[in-house]
Amino acid sequence: MIKLLKYLKPYTVFLLVAIALLFVQAMSELALPDYMSRIVNTGIQQGGIIDSVPEVIRQSSFEKIKLFMTNEQSEKVINSYELISSDDVEYLKDYPALKDEDIYLLKDIDEELKSELNIIIGKAFITVSGIQKAKTEAKNGFMELNGMKIPANIDIFNIIKTLPENQRIKMMENVDKQIEAMGTSMINQMGVAAVKEEYMAIGIDTDKIQSSYITKTGLYMLLIAFLSAASTVMVGLLAARIGAGSARDIRRDVFTKVENFSNSEFVKFSTASLITRTTNDITQIQLVIVMMIRMIFYAPIMGVGGIIRALDKSTSMSWIIALAVIILLGLIMIVFSVALPKFKRIQKLIDKLNLVTRENLSGLMVIRAFNTQNFEENRFDKANKDVTKTNLFVNRLMVVMMPAMMLIMNGITLLIVWVGAHQIAESSMQVGDMMAFMQYAMQIIFSFLMMSIMFILIPRASVSANRIHEVLKVEPEIKDIDNPVHIDKVDGEIEFKNVCFKFPGAEENMLKDISFIAKPGQTTAIIGSTGSGKSTLINMIPRFYDVTAGEILLDGVDIRKLNQKELRDQIGYVPQKGILFSGTIESNLKYADKNASHEEILKASEIAQAMEFIDEKEEKFQSPISQGGSNVSGGQKQRLSIARAIVKKPKVYIFDDSFSALDFKTDSMLRRKLKQETSDSTFIIVAQRISTIVNADQILVLDEGNIVGKGTHKELMESCKTYQEIALSQLSREEL
Repeated sequence: MIKLLKYLKPYTVFLLVAIALLFVQAMSELALPDYMSRIVNTGIQQGGIIDSVPEVIRQSSFEKIKLFMTNEQSEKVINSYELISSDDVEYLKDYPALKDEDIYLLKDIDEELKSELNIIIGKAFITVSGIQKAKTEAKNGFMELNGMKIPANIDIFNIIKTLPENQRIKMMENVDKQIEAMGTSMINQMGVAAVKEEYMAIGIDTDKIQSSYITKTGLYMLLIAFLSAASTVMVGLLAARIGAGSARDIRRDVFTKVENFSNSEFVKFSTASLITRTTNDITQIQLVIVMMIRMIFYAPIMGVGGIIRALDKSTSMSWIIALAVIILLGLIMIVFSVALPKFKRIQKLIDKLNLVTRENLSGLMVIRAFNTQNFEENRFDKANKDVTKTNLFVNRLMVVMMPAMMLIMNGITLLIVWVGAHQIAESSMQVGDMMAFMQYAMQIIFSFLMMSIMFILIPRASVSANRIHEVLKVEPEIKDIDNPVHIDKVDGEIEFKNVCFKFPGAEENMLKDISFIAKPGQTTAIIGSTGSGKSTLINMIPRFYDVTAGEILLDGVDIRKLNQKELRDQIGYVPQKGILFSGTIESNLKYADKNASHEEILKASEIAQAMEFIDEKEEKFQSPISQGGSNVSGGQKQRLSIARAIVKKPKVYIFDDSFSALDFKTDSMLRRKLKQETSDSTFIIVAQRISTIVNADQILVLDEGNIVGKGTHKELMESCKTYQEIALSQLSREEL
């Protein structure tokens, strides 16, 4: 998989933008539980009042809380407030209690000082509230305070005011120890309750404060959710573009590589396997690239961010997250170890299925002719069932995984509620913090769930990537040299000098010491028994194979020193099996020269004797040709293939048994016309019929890779026994 990462390089900018957007998305989603916690803790429980530092406080209340501060603390608090006299009517509308007594108004102070005052004033408010609550709950004329019974009619605040400094400080230390055990958040929450009562006593509308806070925080949540959604859409768009672009580039390179394969390379890969690698395997990689961008980068940000924020809410419940992660990792490792071998097997089974399907479709007529439909159906059924069985196994594994994940998530939720409820009861945690912790735990688990999905997809994509890399790393045996020779004017003379050839892995040469010259204006024919090496010999001229020993010369230059494109530009090749492409008759003929005029196409068709059936069609040259030319006969296919070669106007014509589907009359007329119109070209013809080559200027007789006869028809009939046997097997002596 790493070997194909180079295909992401052109999309580096998109990738960086996607990662930045993923970070924005993750931070947005991590912020939402915190805002939800604020709505519960501050908006609902605290009535929208954020901290224990009141914006305004009555003088009487101010004097009471000062009793529970050190001199240094008292001085800080006094310096942070401004005394507003009851005579100042400017503030009377906002603070109705001002008409009865003076108030203190908070100055514009920095956050650091405010945070410090929050603890100081919060503790003092809690202490004052506790005394007032004890007085309210007095029974039989006595109130209970720190285990002591004190007469309810006594003004305890006046008593504390008169206490010596050392006794007051000692009392404050005892109270501080009890309050500090609650934790900062609980001190703030309880202090806020006293602030709310103070606001109500002053005449401030606390309901308005609460609704204003909840509305404002809710709007922030909506904006953050919108930002997260926008980031998600943009990441999806970028991921799809990167994935599709990378897949396109890989597919292009694979196709280009296969286009440059010689026949030797095609032996290493079956056609079905190459199709699977170019389609299914690349699709797997495209899917993983998209998922990787959306999950691989996103999951760690969510996981780490979730852990940090969860610990900020409660460190005492961190063991719950650790437990969930350990269970998840164990589950993922089990699934990973079981699924990986199956993913490797799936791709090979798809190759097999494609192979069987392709053979059935291409050999349908033969299958019907031999009545082997049932056998082929069973063969296909077996390949299909193997793929289905393996896919079902993997899918069942995935199906089991999701309920297991949900069970873990629900179990963790219950555990958090159970532990959190106890901490709330002990006043060491707020409800909103527990709810936020629960959401962060879910986000952490989901991030591991996303990682687990990638652990499932990456092995399969890795198998596909290795299969694609196998194709891309193949170095074609036939390639151009660094400084190829250029021939200014090509005459078309082909010379074989002591040529030997053997297939890769073979022990013996198939062609042995082949030497001959095919001259321009002459026809060189090659004949021999099946398997004698005729097609292999002519396939070396356009360099579909390269010689093992010796050399092939074009106008005296070794063809291995020529550029392959330049070499093949001089050759008009008509294969043994006529190949046509989907399109029209005209598009197939223009395949040789896209700039060919209608007159040139018409002339080539006339030479190839193709006008006979083209004229019969309504749309003439615009008549459709289906894939592989399946809507024309074998003879028509051969004539169109020959016409295509003629359109190219090459210097060398190679006909690999290309007249076999033609009747004798058409064969004769075609060769005569061809000789007249292209008399300055070199003709090399492989044929099985004596009648096709009887008038050739030079006939080569091949037998088991050796030239056993060379000469004209007349000469070979006298000197070559092999040729005589072939000739007499087809025609009588009188005809010969």
